[in-house]
Amino acid sequence: MSGILFLCIHNAGRSQMAAGFARELSGDKVLILSGGSEPADKINSVAVEVMKEIGIDISSYVPQKYNDELLNAVDVVVTMGCGDTCPYIPGKRYVDWPLDDPKGQPLDEVRRIRDEIKNRVTELLAQL
Repeated sequence: MSGILFLCIHNAGRSQMAAGFARELSGDKVLILSGGSEPADKINSVAVEVMKEIGIDISSYVPQKYNDELLNAVDVVVTMGCGDTCPYIPGKRYVDWPLDDPKGQPLDEVRRIRDEIKNRVTELLAQL
């Protein structure tokens, strides 16, 4: 089974939305994980709201710090705005998505970010 790890700084917005889409779209055929370099206390409430609008509930997920176990469990690591704080392990496929951080953004902007993430996740899953 292929695996994808979505990483961002706080694991509260972008990476959680990406993981939510990937779980929904992969039909349990791909291991989906997410993490952050400096995890927040909870998921961004606006990210939860915009995902619920399209029928995906990410409210039960908790931001977590990435670790070696997460990194070693996957084939692909998708980074989103964490720059040098994201880990690098030789032999893994890395993809960087330069996405805006939804933190503090208005609802319409978070919807735009959500839709961009969906498009990128769909493309990535088609490549696996």
